[in-house]
Amino acid sequence: MDRSWMNASRITEEYENGVEEFLQFAQSKAQPIYTKWIWHGESLDTADMSQSDDVTADSGNPIEEMIRDLGQEGFQEAHAALYDNIEVDSKMPLYSACTSFTKLSAVLALVNLKARFGWSDKSFSELLMLLKNILPADKILPKNHYEAKKILCPVGIQYEKIHACCNDCILYRDEFAELDYCPVCGVSRYRPTNGDSIVLVSAANRRPAKVCWYLPIIPRFKWLFANGEDAKNLIWHANTRKSYGLLRHPADSPQWKAIDRLYPEFGAEPRNLRLGLATDGMNPFGTLTTNHSSWPVLLLIYNLPSWLCMKRKYVMLSMMIAGPRQPGNDIDVYLRPLIDDLQKLWDEGVDVWDANLQHAFKLRAMVFCTINDFPAYGNLSGYSVKGHHACPICEQNKSFRQLKHGKKTVYTRHRRFLKQYHPY
Repeated sequence: MDRSWMNASRITEEYENGVEEFLQFAQSKAQPIYTKWIWHGESLDTADMSQSDDVTADSGNPIEEMIRDLGQEGFQEAHAALYDNIEVDSKMPLYSACTSFTKLSAVLALVNLKARFGWSDKSFSELLMLLKNILPADKILPKNHYEAKKILCPVGIQYEKIHACCNDCILYRDEFAELDYCPVCGVSRYRPTNGDSIVLVSAANRRPAKVCWYLPIIPRFKWLFANGEDAKNLIWHANTRKSYGLLRHPADSPQWKAIDRLYPEFGAEPRNLRLGLATDGMNPFGTLTTNHSSWPVLLLIYNLPSWLCMKRKYVMLSMMIAGPRQPGNDIDVYLRPLIDDLQKLWDEGVDVWDANLQHAFKLRAMVFCTINDFPAYGNLSGYSVKGHHACPICEQNKSFRQLKHGKKTVYTRHRRFLKQYHPY
């Protein structure tokens, strides 16, 4: 027994020594695993995206690049006064002896910290008051969160606040912009308070019953091409992507090639955008309440390389549909502003400056696919995803059975889609 115990102890010691030597060798000789993935056409010098995100977050805010992007044609002409204010704030030191921060960079850094760590507006205002007492008397820091937002307002994304009928009938825009009552259901545009009826609302209580937030996509596409690096990435699928005959990017898919074949003029310009539209319901209040449903509508740009197109930086929030209940089949009412812009991008195109190739071109775009669960698929497409013929692929060939007592519909014969000699 003693000898066998000694043998086992010796084997264990040799094993531990071998593992330790292997780890030391791997640490000194081997390359880090999965820091450079090269099998989707990327070059060997592609930096690790997670590391680059951290570097970007820690290296401060590129104020000069931001000002240059805002100075592109279109923004500077339409918002000359706002652009001048941004330039002045970007060059004004925080206080007389300060060389590290300007008024704009200090406010931008503080707002970024607020967003990153989820500070409340009140706590942020308290912090600004504390900093005003700590810094020298000639500091020019805003005194509360409202003033900080006014400084950064021109830098933010443009948005439209569109009133909607509380019954999801219409949006109060275009021909309905001046109406106070819904022409479909007759309900007031504004929320009744203080004893007002649901039909008559006094002029003093003009709060909209429901609001849809739309973030126009055309200016954001222009800003994307105004950045040389982004403009270069948007034609990666045509210039840099390596094709191995495998499906590694949406550009390798039969659908992409079919579009090029059906619309050769659209496919001939690699900068034309192919977008994915994703939407689903969410509860922004978590478990605090269950009677609220917000539907964000996101756009994904499939022209980008495979390691960028799903990054949060390039996922565009185009619309937020907020309300006590989900829009359901009436979601098309809320999508009207987005569809109008997409229709313009498809039919006419818009003039855009390409900072990579240094010339203007006519940009067009299309919805390449939608990303959603099955109920949302029914809302977006108009196809009934309930009942006997719920599957949009099988349609009339669907195999179903309605339960005698529960009255529910169950779908059977799924194994018919397997190969003939499949083990299942």
